Amino acid sequence: MVKVKASIEIERPAESVYRFIAEDFAQNYPRWSPEVKELQIATEGPLRVGSVGRQVRVDQGRRTESVFYITQMEPAQRLTFESDSPSFLVDYRFAPDTDARTQLTFTFELRRLDLMMRPFEKLIRRAVQDGARRTVRNLKRLIESEREPAAA
Repeated sequence: MVKVKASIEIERPAESVYRFIAEDFAQNYPRWSPEVKELQIATEGPLRVGSVGRQVRVDQGRRTESVFYITQMEPAQRLTFESDSPSFLVDYRFAPDTDARTQLTFTFELRRLDLMMRPFEKLIRRAVQDGARRTVRNLKRLIESEREPAAA
C-alpha cells in the first residue's frame, strides 16, 4: 500500500473550501487535477454518500480509468472517495483555523500495487507524494482566486 498526505492552509472559511471541492466537484475537479481527461457523475442530483462517478486520468503518461463512489460526506468537514479498480481512497479533511482560514488535508491511498510494480514502490510513492502536494497547492490557488459570495 502507498499512502501519502499533504496539507495546506487556505485563506477561506471551511464552508467555502468544502463548497468548491465537494458541492462543485464535477465543475472544479478537472481544474485542480489537470490529469483528469474525462469525468462523469453517474448519480443524479447533488453529490452525496453513495454517488458514483467515472474518471479517465493520464498520470505521467499512464492512462487509467476508474469508477469511484463517495463513502463519506460531512459538510465543511470531510469528503471521501473510494474505488475498487484500481483500489484507492481519496480523503479531503477540512479543519477551520479561524473563521476565515481552513487547514485542508488531502490523503491518497493506493491500496494495492500490481506484482510487476512492487519493485518501483519507492518511485511510485515519491510520484504520488509530489501529486498530493501539487493537488493542495492547486486547490489553494484556485479557491483563493475565487470571489467570495456576498454575505446575505
